[in-house]
Order: sequence, then C-alpha cells, then structure tokens
Amino acid sequence: MNKMLIPILFALGTALFWGCYGPTIGNAQTPRLDGRPMTPLQGGWTPFKPYVFIGIAYLVIAVVGGLVMMKVKGDSFSFTGTQFPTMKWGFLAGTLGAAGALCLTTAMMTSRGNALLVMPIVFGGAVSVTAIVSVFRLHDFSNISPLLWVGMLVTVAGVVTVAMNTPHGHTPAKTKTG
Repeated sequence: MNKMLIPILFALGTALFWGCYGPTIGNAQTPRLDGRPMTPLQGGWTPFKPYVFIGIAYLVIAVVGGLVMMKVKGDSFSFTGTQFPTMKWGFLAGTLGAAGALCLTTAMMTSRGNALLVMPIVFGGAVSVTAIVSVFRLHDFSNISPLLWVGMLVTVAGVVTVAMNTPHGHTPAKTKTG
C-alpha cells in the first residue's frame, strides 16, 4: 500500500468533517425576529452558547480518542522528561485550534450562518498561512519557488470564485400573473 494513501485519506476526512462544520454551525444560529437575531431576552442566544458544546465535543473526542490511539500504538502515558515537548506543542496546537474554532463560530454566527462566504475564506486562508509559516521555519528564503506565490494568488482567486458562485439559499418561487 502506498505510504501516502493513509495521510491522504485522513486529510480528505478532515476536509469532509470541517467542510460540514460550517453549514452545521450555521444551524445553531439564533432565530430571527423581524429580520434581526433574537436577543437572549427574546428567547435567542449568543454565538457562544453552541460554542460551549463545540468545546465539549472537542474535549471528549480529543482526550478519549487520543488515549485510545496512544494505547493502540503502544505509546506510554508519560508527559515528562523527553516527552514534555509533546505536552507543550500539543497544548499550543490545541490553543490555536480552539481559537480558530472560536473565530470560525463567531464568523458563522455573525454572517447569519453563511458557510458559503466563510468556509472558502477559512480553508483558502489556512492553506496560505501554512505555506507562509513553513517558509519562515526554513530561514532560507533563497530556495522559495515563485510558484508558491502564484499558488497563493490562485487560491485567493479560487476562494473568491467559489464564494461568488455557490448557490445561496432557495430560489424564490415564481408567482403566477393574471
């Protein structure tokens, strides 16, 4: 079996789950009254009420899934000594992921659940940020292909094209005249 198949399948799984995340969190937005979001006093809620359960889901899946997979792979449960970097970098990665989820949830809720606008920006932007971070980690800017920058421009063009051409909502019903 090709060694790249498993990472590609899991990357596609991530794209599938996160691609569904935007439309799903859009379902958690507060009801609207007279075209405006209902306030908590009117029976609505803030964007942060569903975020609490996003966090609970992350916590449960991350802790239980992580512990199960550590056991399956024969890992130790030590996080001290030479194992300390796993805790440090894991916590930082989790912080970045949680902050990203908070930003995404806020973006979805303040855009009226418009995943069609938010999600292409998130994923196109994430690809570009990953590339830029990787460039800075190299500390050698002489070997950077100009095609990297072309790719980023194409990504931006793709984000705009997808966002502008994705069907938005239901087509209004045609009314019969006369």
